[in-house]
Amino acid sequence: MIYNSIEEINKNIEEAAKKSGRSAEDIKLIAVTKTRTIEEMKEVEELGILDFGENRVQELETKHSQFTSDVNWHLIGHLQRNKVRHIIDKVKLIHSVDSLRLAKMINKEAAKKDFIVDILIQVNVSEEESKFGLAINEVTPLLKEIAGFDNIRVKGLMTMAPYTKNPEENRKYFKELNKLAIDINSKKIDNVYIEELSMGMTNDYVVAIEEGATMIRVGTAIFGDRDY
Repeated sequence: MIYNSIEEINKNIEEAAKKSGRSAEDIKLIAVTKTRTIEEMKEVEELGILDFGENRVQELETKHSQFTSDVNWHLIGHLQRNKVRHIIDKVKLIHSVDSLRLAKMINKEAAKKDFIVDILIQVNVSEEESKFGLAINEVTPLLKEIAGFDNIRVKGLMTMAPYTKNPEENRKYFKELNKLAIDINSKKIDNVYIEELSMGMTNDYVVAIEEGATMIRVGTAIFGDRDY
C-alpha cells in the first residue's frame, strides 16, 4: 500500500511542479512519521524517502537511533525552549521557530556544539488562534533580530494552513507566504535569504506546490489514517 501511495504522490508532485514552472526535483517530500511504527518508517526509507518529520521531541529522540545517518530528521511541531538541547544535534531542519526567545536558545545550544542549525520561521498566515506562528508583520522584525546570530541559519518559512476538504480554500494562504518570501528577499537583510517554503500537507500539498512550496509534509497520504 505504501509503495502505491508514494507512486501517486510522486506523480502529483511532478504535475503540480510543472504547473508552477519547476521540476519534481525542486520539491522535497517529508514523510510525517508521528505515531508511525519503525517498521512503517523502514518501508518508506527503502522506497527512497529519507526525510522524516516528527512533531514531538521525545518521539524523534526515540526513533533517531533506529535509522542510518542517511535519514534527515525535521522537527515540524511546536518546540519548547527546554527541549532544544535534546534534538539540536539530531535534526536537519527545525521548521517551527516562532519567537526570539526560541531562536536565542537554539543559537545558544548550537554554539555549545560548535555548529550551525538550519531553521524555518513559522508563520500563522491564516491567523488561527489554535495555531502557533508569527503574524506576517512580525516576521521581518524577528529576522532582523536573529540575522546576526552565529549558530543559526534561516533557510525559509513554514506555515500550517487550516484543515479543509477543499484545498482551493488554502491557496490564498500559500500565495501569501510566497509573497512574504519575495518581500523579505527584496529587503536584502544580512545573512537572510528565503529559499525554502514548507507548506502543504496531505489534503492540500498539490495546491501548495502550485503556489511555490519547496517542501511538503505528508503523513496520511503515505501511511493511511492513524490508529490512535
